[in-house]
Amino acid sequence: RRFLTSKEQFHAYLRAGGEEEEEKEEKEEKKEEEQLSSSQGEPPAKRVKAEELSQDGESQGNAGEEEKERPEKKRARGQNKSRPCMKPNSYEQSRLCPSVTQGCAGRCRFGPRCRFLHDVSEYLAGKPADLGRRCVLFDTFGRCPYGVTCRFGRAHLGDGHQNLVNAALAQRWEGKLLVRNGLSKDLQQQLRKRKFSFRKAEEFLRGLHGGKGGRATGGSTEVSNCTAPQEGLGDSPSSRGAEDAPSIPTLGPLTDEDVTKLRPCEKKKLEIQGKLYLAPLTTCGNLPFRRICKRFGADVTCGEMAVCTNLLQGQSSEWALLKRHHTEDIFGVQLEGAFPDTMTKCAELLNSTIDVDFVDINVGCPIDLVYKKGGGCALMTRSNKFEQIVRGMNSVLDVPLTVKIRTGVQEKINVAHKIIPRIREWGASMVTLHGRSREQRYTRSADWEYIAECARIASPMPLFGNGDILSYEDANRALQMGVSGIMIARQVPVGALIKPWLFTEIKEQRHWDISSSERFDILKDFTNYGLEHWGSDTQGVEKTRKFLLEWLSFLCRYIPVGLLEHLPQRINERPPYYLGRDYLETLMASQNVDDWIKISELLLGPVPPSFTFLPKHKANSYR
Repeated sequence: RRFLTSKEQFHAYLRAGGEEEEEKEEKEEKKEEEQLSSSQGEPPAKRVKAEELSQDGESQGNAGEEEKERPEKKRARGQNKSRPCMKPNSYEQSRLCPSVTQGCAGRCRFGPRCRFLHDVSEYLAGKPADLGRRCVLFDTFGRCPYGVTCRFGRAHLGDGHQNLVNAALAQRWEGKLLVRNGLSKDLQQQLRKRKFSFRKAEEFLRGLHGGKGGRATGGSTEVSNCTAPQEGLGDSPSSRGAEDAPSIPTLGPLTDEDVTKLRPCEKKKLEIQGKLYLAPLTTCGNLPFRRICKRFGADVTCGEMAVCTNLLQGQSSEWALLKRHHTEDIFGVQLEGAFPDTMTKCAELLNSTIDVDFVDINVGCPIDLVYKKGGGCALMTRSNKFEQIVRGMNSVLDVPLTVKIRTGVQEKINVAHKIIPRIREWGASMVTLHGRSREQRYTRSADWEYIAECARIASPMPLFGNGDILSYEDANRALQMGVSGIMIARQVPVGALIKPWLFTEIKEQRHWDISSSERFDILKDFTNYGLEHWGSDTQGVEKTRKFLLEWLSFLCRYIPVGLLEHLPQRINERPPYYLGRDYLETLMASQNVDDWIKISELLLGPVPPSFTFLPKHKANSYR
């Protein structure tokens, strides 16, 4: 109770830097002690009630009139669809040409038409001040590829602005692939010019037009019994129309896998039962954040939802969502789409170009933009298309196919129990069920009784449960329901985003009263991972800041364990205003955008001129 405060006192404390308010707190504590000693034998409950009445300054009779006069406060919900563009324009006008940064200034392919600067002195005259004395890229890898454009350049720039290299450290990382699944220029050109061959997908789609409801010959063989004879088993590539297939360069001796098509039972198995699964989190589930969760004990990670049509068009921003860090040992990607042709082709594309352990279909996205186009939750009401998508993707993939669904579209009409047996029949390896409907979005409590019922129906196919996991006690309760594992994902608030150390708590079966300095160190690590991933130049710094602020819009909802009256914190509980045990803990509890920006400035230096930030979700903050 001694940590509770009012909104005005909370912000006054932050404005004062915590010094003046701490003195006031000490005086108030002394007064409270004197009052407690003077009150003889009065029950604590009555004393609290009397204090509340004295603070209100009004009797119960006046309270009723006040309620009538008080206008109803409209709750902010949904997305900030018209939020301002946060890309700074200042660094676009005076950027240094990449050819200069890479040490080949004389070979700029644009020549005199290049709109970037080629004079290093001119660039440095307008470059913003450095943000620190140490560069995380130079300290980690022995070389910073951003050279003079690095915002921490003083750490590795010598005489004549020469980029220094730590040879011993750089040699240690030489030849190691830290991030996989990038989009090469050649592949991008093939996709843009529509020269990429989708032989397997087109074969399935041809069979689809000749069958009914997705049960064409192209898809039915994929879910047949392993003991049944299969057509084309052992046929040579030439007998299956190899003249239409693209020439794929291979290395090494010819194996059975080069000639024989894999049967369903021979596909790679997805053995993740009982493991902790970090779900794909749009915007916030980026590679640096997944590295944080991986460090705290997440076993399975998944990339952010990628739209299949954007991937087929070769969009770099969409392919960036598929990138995999070398520390992610079990990694999958999630695809969203509404039609079997695009989803099947996209599955074949990813199967031959990137390294993943499974592919997930998003049938749980509730947002209007996706739903109105027939994707996400809408597939639960379009069973024919849903079946064709699952069968088609399963027919072209060599890795397991999983599906993420919700209880249904409407709030009180659950349909997942009817769909799950059919998903198993269509060939999916696993289903994840979020215990809310589309109408509920991320509000109210998840229905774990219904998830348990669906887990029994899904058997022997694994079913992971998802919803309202914020402590190890919640996780234990969920696992007792009979699910194969739990997915920690985007609830309100979001379990993994609010406390990424939740994975450690579950594995060690304890409540971690993490200090504000430890939480700040986590933010430092995220910042370093962001600079490694997005770059240490101005563009990379501001991109890291943007994703840091998006994460802080969820992280501020964490209530420190040492301040709670009862454990654990409930996922839908919003606390009143409170003062933390130190200034930093109070600052991290603020839901004001300006305070988040202040935290980002502690890590990434001052924001650019006219900087503005508005969180993705309306309920997350106010100015």
